[in-house]
Amino acid sequence: MVHLLTGLVFAYVAWRFIVPMPWGGTGKWLVAALLFLISQHYLFLRLRPGGLASPELPFGVHLLLGWLFGAFLLLAAFLLLKDVVALVFALLRYAGLDIGRSLMCPCWNYSLAALAVILSALGVTQAIRIPDVKTVEIVAPRLPAAFDGLRIVQISDLHASRLLTASWVEAVVTQVNALNPDLILITGDLVDGRVDKRAADVAPLAKLRARNGVYAILGNHEYYSNAGEWARAFGDLGLHLLINQHAVISRDGAQLVIAGVSDPAAARFDAAMPNLTAALSGADRKAFTVLMAHRPGDAAAHAAAGVDVQLSGHTHGGQIAGIHLLTRLANEGFVSGLYTVGSMQLYVSNGTGLWAGFPLRLGRPSEITEMTLRRGIQK
Repeated sequence: MVHLLTGLVFAYVAWRFIVPMPWGGTGKWLVAALLFLISQHYLFLRLRPGGLASPELPFGVHLLLGWLFGAFLLLAAFLLLKDVVALVFALLRYAGLDIGRSLMCPCWNYSLAALAVILSALGVTQAIRIPDVKTVEIVAPRLPAAFDGLRIVQISDLHASRLLTASWVEAVVTQVNALNPDLILITGDLVDGRVDKRAADVAPLAKLRARNGVYAILGNHEYYSNAGEWARAFGDLGLHLLINQHAVISRDGAQLVIAGVSDPAAARFDAAMPNLTAALSGADRKAFTVLMAHRPGDAAAHAAAGVDVQLSGHTHGGQIAGIHLLTRLANEGFVSGLYTVGSMQLYVSNGTGLWAGFPLRLGRPSEITEMTLRRGIQK
């Protein structure tokens, strides 16, 4: 279905980019053929081993296809913006202001195409870099004094794949361990691909170290790749997987509950749906609770249920500035950073990695999140 939508985008690009250009017929047909092939990027991935969720392609091919497809989409966006601006100027000319006639010149298309190619190359470079550490302070009035200053490192959306391989994951692990955290929480989408394809790429996660443990939940991409097998594999790596479950950390007589819920993608695979009641079954409901939920969309319900802090990912921060506004609409208004939802603090990570099918980031950087819990009143 997605390739049909990108086919419509191709039709628009052909109309607004190729047709107006002063090229011969053969040149236009060659450019049109190239852009059409690029527009069918997702159809090509769907037909590859691993399918659309986890395409098995060499690293260099992923980079090349991501760069070309990103440039195609950016060109379409720039052409649309140009047309909107030209329409505004046309209305102003109709009102008597003679401005904006230069936008009618096809020569603008060369500049827009060059800009799209350059920005896409930059976006691919940003997508595969080792993330910087982002520091966040979360203030919560119910935090027990014993846990004031607790340091949590959140990593999310690693998407280990043929694009983000073992060496990249190893570098992330090194960054995380250097922070010497109390807790490491991994909020889903660790992998793209089945265990037999990705076991070596996620193996470095076994080296993660935190004083109070390493906990993880499943994201939608684990369900696309046999979540049951991955649950066992993550356990073998020493990750404490919480699927509608919780763990309790005790310090100086106080308790902190770490809970995790499954992902709604479970419905497609007859697996357990997210269930906060089950996750907190047997826990002291008066205890301070940190919830891991891959998607941020149910934050209001979780806040109403008494959760104090929710950590999520899934959105990748929107990946491209401007596009992140659409991502926010699709996730109940949450896309990146810290939010106050009722009496709960919600943090949505931009993601540590990203899906290989769209390896671009522009203005929405990846992150390893180091957060400190503080007892107090949120200002």
